[in-house]
Amino acid sequence: MADSPGALFDSLVDLMARLRGDQGCPWDREQTRSSLKPYLIEEAYEVLEALDGGQHDALLEELGDLLFQVVFHAQIARELGEFTMADLLARLVAKMVRRHPHVFGDRKVESAQEALSQWERIKHEEAIRDGARRSVLEGVPRSLPALLRAQRIQEKAARTGFDWKTPEEAWVKVKEEVGEVDEALSQGDIARLQDELGDLLFAVVNVARLLTRDAEGCLQHAVEKFRRRFRFMEAELAAEGKSLSHASPEQMDRAWESAKRREGDPGSPEIQPA
Repeated sequence: MADSPGALFDSLVDLMARLRGDQGCPWDREQTRSSLKPYLIEEAYEVLEALDGGQHDALLEELGDLLFQVVFHAQIARELGEFTMADLLARLVAKMVRRHPHVFGDRKVESAQEALSQWERIKHEEAIRDGARRSVLEGVPRSLPALLRAQRIQEKAARTGFDWKTPEEAWVKVKEEVGEVDEALSQGDIARLQDELGDLLFAVVNVARLLTRDAEGCLQHAVEKFRRRFRFMEAELAAEGKSLSHASPEQMDRAWESAKRREGDPGSPEIQPA
């Protein structure tokens, strides 16, 4: 069928080849792997934003844009004689079949966690067959946002049994790290302070993970809440004929409290303006 997913995907691959061809688009033709990196990251984040927004049309659009980036990179690899889209798809299908023996073979798993543990075990076995020494922590890109990377590293370590038993235990560690930050602050030890702040953030991620919360999502929510309230504070001060640069700390405090009340959250932690 002309409108089947397979036929449409073939059309997309052909379209990409034409865009990169001699009579194609000048912009597409001059792109390289390096120049495309920012677009790949941007499109991935736009997919996340569409997911958070719950807008189906936006998700449809952004997933298409992200797929286009994959096709773009595959076309460059084809031009370099490295691999084709067919090679990419064949390897992906084979890997998914190989790592799901409970679906395509005779193994049994009883839970999602068992399936995940099996996946990691198969990856490790594959690395050994390829002659590589693979740490269980490998496979988490350094380019991930730090909170997300921390959570993924912790998840991988936890699958080996190296983990806190409860969120409460992990929270004790957070309080310990707060004390160490406090000590570094009181001593004016800037080098140690950087180290201790990192330990504190890492410990907080552990608590979020054990509570089955996404640390990156929690912080994004907090950032968005702060941004929303800050903009309301700006608007309220502007309505009084004042700008932030000319408002007193007391006036900013009052506008901030108004923003919190507007959202029905008077108990939020105090944010003191500089």
